Amino acid sequence: MSSDWSHLVGQMHTLLAPSMAKDHPNLPVVKAEGVYYYGLDGKTYLDFTSGIAVANTGHRHPKVVKAIKQAADQLVHGPSGVIMYESILRLAKELTTVLPAGLDCFFFANSGTEAIEGAIKLAKHVTRRPYVLSFLGCFHGRSMGSLSVTTSKSKYRKFLQPSGLSYQLPYARVDEVPPGADPDVYCAEQLEKDVATLFAHQVTPEEVACAIVEPVLGEGGYIVPPKGWLKKLREICDRHGILLIFDEVQTGFGRTGNWFAAQTFEVTPDIMAIAKGIASGLPLSATVASQELMKQWPLGSHGTTFGGNPIACAAALATLEVMKEENLVENARVMGSYAQEQLCRLQQKHPTIGSIRAVGLMIGIEIVDPRTKAPNGEGLLTILNKCLSKGVLFYLCGNRGEVIRMIPPLTVTKEQIDVGLRMLDEAITEYEQEILCIGSSAV
Repeated sequence: MSSDWSHLVGQMHTLLAPSMAKDHPNLPVVKAEGVYYYGLDGKTYLDFTSGIAVANTGHRHPKVVKAIKQAADQLVHGPSGVIMYESILRLAKELTTVLPAGLDCFFFANSGTEAIEGAIKLAKHVTRRPYVLSFLGCFHGRSMGSLSVTTSKSKYRKFLQPSGLSYQLPYARVDEVPPGADPDVYCAEQLEKDVATLFAHQVTPEEVACAIVEPVLGEGGYIVPPKGWLKKLREICDRHGILLIFDEVQTGFGRTGNWFAAQTFEVTPDIMAIAKGIASGLPLSATVASQELMKQWPLGSHGTTFGGNPIACAAALATLEVMKEENLVENARVMGSYAQEQLCRLQQKHPTIGSIRAVGLMIGIEIVDPRTKAPNGEGLLTILNKCLSKGVLFYLCGNRGEVIRMIPPLTVTKEQIDVGLRMLDEAITEYEQEILCIGSSAV
């Protein structure tokens, strides 16, 4: 089997579309368990990507695997509405125990972008308004509706400019806060000005159905906004009868040190999109809102064939159970704080490290040219490849691909963080020596 598998890897770029087979690093693996990938090359790799913030309980957690197997013995497919099954109803009930109060009614789908599509459709249907506000740098998906509010990179929209009726506002300008100024106040005031300008010149608030935002900027660079900025957004939406949507596809299920970023920032949206960590790797997502809103979204206005798959729902129930039993939300806070402390020490050592952006175990490490301090996506890829050769897998984000994503499973230990950051330290040291032609003692 290994020889056949190796042969197929060699054919990857002819069998798969370039948009699927040219990401970083296309590591051939034969197995995953806990915080590790096991490569086709026989090496073990520490996974600091969690399958892009999906495997919050670690890869193949025994309880999740058991739940999947037991569910498959009962039901493989269940088009909700045609039939009804226990796991989807139990999951909806259990999710209300961890979501902010009032978000208690669910439309289950398969992916984050589907959850976003549902959220926007719900907001437009309820308000009877045509326009959507989104924020520069946010990523909400690549289907045409979600693409209309995705602005993390222009290449995602190239030749596809969606016809969705949306207007973009600047995300929180945390790097522009003047020295000595209160970030909460400064960013909130900037948002108020931006919205006033938009409403004065481009669209009236009475035409806006919703504002959609990532409470922490994800693919756009792991920007953590001040609480005051999100609170001001909530206030503006309330003032004008605009529904607020949180895209918690990446921030949800413990990633920020609370069950959801809405709790971390103490702001409750009207509608939430959740996915990724919900089912430990099985495709599942949900558009979440109050019963009051959902009751205004009648039969036929939205639908799904595969959404809320019974096996995926069983995996999600096991995921919630594991997270509660093993205190993974608390571990995200503790280990995230520890990782941030260690990274700040590396930042003092390495001129290649720009800013450290972190909340819980959602950590961004900006890579800059040590000579010019400019964002350095090319250098980042060199560093990531060096990390991979040493045995740790990171991912990237940012408009120029200049930010390392460090998003390990929430099961990660202090010792595993130490190992991964030691490898990162070594990789950056080697990179700096190569481009600066200086000894390690100078960095």
